[in-house]
Amino acid sequence: KGTIVNGDLEAARAEAYQAALRDLALQYEARVSTRDTMENGVVTESHMQVAASARAHNARVVDEQRSGNLMRVTVRAEVSEGHASCGAGEAARLKKRVAVTGFPMLYPDQARIGRLDDAGEILPQQLQARLREDGGVQVLGATTSRLFDDLLNAPTQQQGDNRLTNVVQVARELGAQFVVTGVIRDLGVADPSAWGTSVLDRMQRGIGVVDQNRRFVVDMMVYDGFSGSPVYQQRFATSAEWNAGPGASDGFGSEGFRQTAYGQSVNSTLNEMANAVTNALACQPFMTRITRVDGNRVTLASGATAGLRPGDQLNLYRSAQYLDSLGGTPELTDTRLSVTLNNVHPDFSNGRMPQFGGQVNIQRDDIAIIW
Repeated sequence: KGTIVNGDLEAARAEAYQAALRDLALQYEARVSTRDTMENGVVTESHMQVAASARAHNARVVDEQRSGNLMRVTVRAEVSEGHASCGAGEAARLKKRVAVTGFPMLYPDQARIGRLDDAGEILPQQLQARLREDGGVQVLGATTSRLFDDLLNAPTQQQGDNRLTNVVQVARELGAQFVVTGVIRDLGVADPSAWGTSVLDRMQRGIGVVDQNRRFVVDMMVYDGFSGSPVYQQRFATSAEWNAGPGASDGFGSEGFRQTAYGQSVNSTLNEMANAVTNALACQPFMTRITRVDGNRVTLASGATAGLRPGDQLNLYRSAQYLDSLGGTPELTDTRLSVTLNNVHPDFSNGRMPQFGGQVNIQRDDIAIIW
């Protein structure tokens, strides 16, 4: 039920819709906890709490009735068990857009052995493939893009406008919520002299008297595309034998590369990196830009490919920057309003909010969020 105040049917309808979803979740799974306070053997306070971690999705209104100043709606929805370990809630079912950029090499000369000079583009391509296979995010490729000018100090170097990188610009151009990038710190072999071409060198390699290990060290960062703020940063490192014969390897990820112990170890590390991205984003809210506001009609930059469905509700936030910090992180202000989607297309969607955009200053480039 929702109460109609000052003839505002939309607000009452939204209140009734939320109440119906809460009732559905409680019917599916309810947890009741009580707390009593006693003094001198007498109960002075008794507190009971009812909660549910279940989530309702793909909801739609099947009936609506008005009685006096009360609005009653009946909804039908799919209900699934919630996950207490993750605060993302409903956002967990949606696919966030993730752009993966290039991973430039700090020391390109290290790639000479094995002709791994393509590692800066092939590594993120392989990371993209793993994320696509997992299916939890929408993956956007930008492996030719490079976010850092100073690789030695990346990602800590500031630009003139006080931003660490041009993440926000790249994310906006690609329509991404998150940007994954990194730097390949080390591809070097333990003993460069072990890779000579003389008969003696080949003989020493053959009898194993030289150190043929090779290092793989990469820093990976995940940035929020709306603010440019880092949400995850980790160094991944491994080392294994580079047992490829001269000319056997023809690039990072080539067949000859994969057949080496080093290539297999790097492959395992890439799996760890992909899992780290998935885990880092799992509890992040789903955010998308508002592309148009016409009266109380709102158009969003995400649609069915992200998992949005008619009936979904997204909270609306105003995004603001101030003259004294134009290059800083935008500040988001909760309008306490939501948009209910009624038309969902592959790459965009639209719906209605209870008030006109001009009344609450909701406009293009503001943000819609599902937590």
